[in-house]
Amino acid sequence: MEPVIRVNNLVQKIGRKTLLQGISFEVMPGECLGIFGTRGAGKTSLAHSLAGVDRFTSGQVEILGWNIRKTEKFKQSLGLVTQECSMFRDMTAIENLDFIGALKKAPRANIREMIERYELQEFLSRPAAALEIGALQRLSLACAQLNRPKVLIVDEIIKDIDLYSRSLILKELKQFLAGGGTCVSTFSDFGVCEHIDKVAWLENGELSLYELAAARTEWERQEKFYAEQSGCCHA
Repeated sequence: MEPVIRVNNLVQKIGRKTLLQGISFEVMPGECLGIFGTRGAGKTSLAHSLAGVDRFTSGQVEILGWNIRKTEKFKQSLGLVTQECSMFRDMTAIENLDFIGALKKAPRANIREMIERYELQEFLSRPAAALEIGALQRLSLACAQLNRPKVLIVDEIIKDIDLYSRSLILKELKQFLAGGGTCVSTFSDFGVCEHIDKVAWLENGELSLYELAAARTEWERQEKFYAEQSGCCHA
C-alpha cells in the first residue's frame, strides 16, 4: 500500500527565519496524522505548505502520487480548512456552500448532504461573519468536503468551539477516515488525540513522531514547562 501523503526533507523559510527544518513523514490511507506544538511552532505553515497554499523553500511533497510543486491536480481530491476563516464572511452560509460548490463543480446533492451531516439548517440564512465559531467550523468543514476529497488538511478545527460542534466534527472526521480518507490535522488540545492514528510534536522547525502514550507524556511535560515559565506553577 502506497502512502497518500509523502513528505521528504521539507524546508520552509520566511526571510531569515527557518520555520520547518527538513521535515519528513508519510501518511497512509485511512490514517490521521495529528501535529501539535506551541503557538508559533510552524503548524499553520506546515498545513499551508502541504495544501499548496504557501510555496515551500525546498524538499518534496507528494499527495496521491502527485508532486505538488509540479502540478495542482492533487487539489481536485483535497479539502482544506484553515485556521483563519476560509469562508466569505459577507455571504450567508448557503451562499458559501453554493459558491464553493460551484468552484469545486460539486453536484447539488453533495450540498444537501453536507447541510444534513453538519446540521447547518438553522444557519443557512445567516452571514458567515455572524456565526459562532462552532457553527462556522462546521460550515468550513462542510465546504471542504463538497468535492468528496480523499485528503483533508485541517488547521485547529476544534479550538475554542462548543462541545456539540466538537462532537459532531470529530464524528464526521472519524467517518471520513473509516471510508479510506486521509487527514493531517494541527491542534493544540490533546483531547483530540483519541481520534488520531499518528501524533507528532513540532518544535524549533523539527517534527518528532510519537506513539500515543509517549505523545501524552510529552504534552504533559510541555504543559508543565510552559506553566513554570509563565509563573503559573511553583516548585
